[in-house]
Amino acid sequence: MKYILVLLLAGLTSSAQVQKEQLNLMPWPQNIVLNDGNFALNKNFKVNITGNPNPRIFGGVTRFLRRLDGRTGMFFGQDFITKLNEVPTAELQINCTKNGKIGLYEDESYHLDIKQNQITINATTDLGALHGLETLLQMMQSNSTSFYFPNSQISDFPRFTWRGLMIDASRHFQPVDVIKRNIDGLAAMKMNIFHWHLVDDQGWRIEMKKHPKLIELASDGQYYTQEEIKNIVKYADERGILIVPEIDVPGHGSAILTAYPEIGSKVITLTGGTSEKNIQGTAIATYGVERNAGIFSPTLDPSNPKTYQLLSEIFDEVCPLFPGAYFHIGGDENEGKDWDANPKIQAFKKKNNLATNHELQTYFTMQLVPMLKKHGKQLMGWEEILTKNMSKEAIIHSWRGPNEGVAAGQSLVDAVKKGYKTVLSNGYYIDLMYPIESHYLNDPMPKNASLTAEEKARILGGEATMWTELATPTTLDSRIWPRTAAIAERLWSDENITDVSNMHRRLETVSFRLEELGLTHIRNKGVILRNISNNQDTKSLNEFSNVCEPLKGYTRNKDGTEYQTYSPFTLFADACTPDAKDALAFDEAVTQYLTAKTADNKAKVARFFNKWIAVNKELNNLSANAPLVQPILPLAKKLNDASQELLLVLDNKSTLKSEDLKSLIEQCNTKEHADVELAVYASLKKLI
Repeated sequence: MKYILVLLLAGLTSSAQVQKEQLNLMPWPQNIVLNDGNFALNKNFKVNITGNPNPRIFGGVTRFLRRLDGRTGMFFGQDFITKLNEVPTAELQINCTKNGKIGLYEDESYHLDIKQNQITINATTDLGALHGLETLLQMMQSNSTSFYFPNSQISDFPRFTWRGLMIDASRHFQPVDVIKRNIDGLAAMKMNIFHWHLVDDQGWRIEMKKHPKLIELASDGQYYTQEEIKNIVKYADERGILIVPEIDVPGHGSAILTAYPEIGSKVITLTGGTSEKNIQGTAIATYGVERNAGIFSPTLDPSNPKTYQLLSEIFDEVCPLFPGAYFHIGGDENEGKDWDANPKIQAFKKKNNLATNHELQTYFTMQLVPMLKKHGKQLMGWEEILTKNMSKEAIIHSWRGPNEGVAAGQSLVDAVKKGYKTVLSNGYYIDLMYPIESHYLNDPMPKNASLTAEEKARILGGEATMWTELATPTTLDSRIWPRTAAIAERLWSDENITDVSNMHRRLETVSFRLEELGLTHIRNKGVILRNISNNQDTKSLNEFSNVCEPLKGYTRNKDGTEYQTYSPFTLFADACTPDAKDALAFDEAVTQYLTAKTADNKAKVARFFNKWIAVNKELNNLSANAPLVQPILPLAKKLNDASQELLLVLDNKSTLKSEDLKSLIEQCNTKEHADVELAVYASLKKLI
């Protein structure tokens, strides 16, 4: 009943100057009707707020005005909105029925009505109203002399209640401004969860007043003060974002154990071959903050009472910093090597009838449940925490898939069938540099699984995951955006919104609009290219980056040791991104040519070849005074050689044998240069 307007609108017909196909909305609304006419913007435009909203609406509307002013340069007269019903005659009227609560299952719906002389946003909560303002910003159009909103009616609400992004601040510390600008990006895309991965092998990132050794010994001086955390939590709340912190235990324990080795599981061998266990009164192993990427053995000792005493004290200090109802305890990738080698832990398992390390980890995790519940927190963990004895209150975070030998979505289905709420991240690992299409078409709701309505309701939604082994504050945004906007659409919009070509078209505009929030996914490419070129002309580097993509998966970082946490991330691979712009355009040109071999279509393909031949020459010239260009020259030459021969193929002048031509193209499939690959390889193959 609460979405009855949606059903009413669905039957309306419309005609308008602007067509739906011209709009750049993302996420795409549940229902939109375009009508004749427009609302023309002028400098007298004002906003009025009524109802009973949370005060966050005042800051939200003020930011909306500043962004609209920035896009139009109109010098609006209204400055800071601070109270209800300030301007009853305002052109934009916002009404919110009640105070929105940050959390799951809150009503985030809104109804946006644009008429020639009036715009209204009606929402149950201020959270819905903030979403409506984002849609209104995306609706703005312009001609040669003016800015306007097309007359329309939009009724909208999210498909899933959990629409999140995780940023790992342990592998590479991400300063406050980086976190804030990405929270702004989440709000712009109607996402509502920021999962903050704060502790891992590579560092502890939370100021601890009662346990200062954690930051003194395990942070390299890079951590968030408690005041900074409170400030970020407030910043997120003002934008409708819930923060879910993560302290990863019992594995991924290098940082914690660097400060508190006495709760580690490792057995050390003393001189003379005597084996000593990590218990009070015996020798204690030493640990160090990890500098490489990968899975490591340091693990907390689940048989040691001091482990739980320390964790309880940590939660007592950390939980009050985060008012949200959820706390992520990690629980992933514990290989159990140190447990297997520790006689004391093996005896503990036997005494407590724990047959496997998995059961032992469940025992460990269950000790954390009351520690968190004491602070009103619900435990969440990666899917490894799921066993028959795990609390049904735990939220299972599904992350493993075919790369880990698990069927895609299987752990999510297993969790809901066993009565657990779950969030999907498998298929949303944006750090893997996979094409945006693979994320966009990855749905949290399994297509082939037989689930009851009750089981489906346990699927809370999904979360993009940004691990930062290969991402610094300079490059982080380019790994998150704009692809996360497409994931946001998958989690918000109707499941039938799946047109990849249309998504790419809309994303072009969405991406550049995100820059007004301070996101650096576009501009920092120039920063890196200027570094590589030694401040020479970067045109050829930019052109070549538009056909290159970083190596997929974790193949860029061989065995997790090629790059350390302190290695340079200012190289050509760091300037490149998935979905290389010219690679997509070239594939479209090739498809058109193979469909109809007209002179015009042939010329479109040939233009790319001629450009890449010129780029190869320019890169060689550039490299005379830019050593960092050298690693990409072999790859540029391979593309040059293929391009020259394929120009002859287009004109039926090639004299190469078929096998030699295939070999020439196959050389463009190399992964051996500058940690990038040519994204045009598959399209080149189509031509032969």
